[in-house]
Amino acid sequence: MSALVEIEGLSKSYWRGGVEVPVLADVSLEIRAGEFVALMGPSGSGKTTLLNLVAGLDRPTRGSLRIDGRELADFAESELDRWRNRRVGFIFQFYNLIPVLSALENVEIPLLISDYRADERRDRCEAALRIVGLSHRLDHRPGELSGGEQQRVAIARALVNDPLLVLADEPTGDLDSENAEEVLSLMALLNRQAGTTFVMVTHDPRAAAHARRIVQLEKGRLAGTP
Repeated sequence: MSALVEIEGLSKSYWRGGVEVPVLADVSLEIRAGEFVALMGPSGSGKTTLLNLVAGLDRPTRGSLRIDGRELADFAESELDRWRNRRVGFIFQFYNLIPVLSALENVEIPLLISDYRADERRDRCEAALRIVGLSHRLDHRPGELSGGEQQRVAIARALVNDPLLVLADEPTGDLDSENAEEVLSLMALLNRQAGTTFVMVTHDPRAAAHARRIVQLEKGRLAGTP
């Protein structure tokens, strides 16, 4: 497996009232294509900040962040937006589905600014929903789906563009234990069989157990680093 995400000396600080507040400090980490990595740590450890930096949703204060050999700092904002839409899939805790749209229409959202024709978009959406076991729910709106089904729609939406990697922020935090297990098992299956690269933020050891590797963050640093 080749290096997909290369993080070297990454730091992130915010300014509040003229005071610098460090969130991440000198983080170095490599994630290889085809991995399933869980980022764990207590609240305030910097794990969601690190995920946002990998997604290109925020910029580091210092350090280097390369994905697929490209330095994210070299992207202009407009180029970064296009890259993120085409190359990164997102799974959120609260699904982020649009209530008035069907499952298929929600999955289609990342494709609306693509060059695909309408029939091509539909084919891709149907394939993504079939992968997550929801081919019988294409026309159902979120309110007609269970929480686990809604999160599977969100996973289909994350996969529809064939992304380089999928970033998941507490993907089972709003699910009961049964639905959480189904969603995590699906992610693990996609990782094993399709080689989908997942980076998941979680505080739950039971969720992290589905990953192939666990990375611990403590007070903005990787566990075990000075």
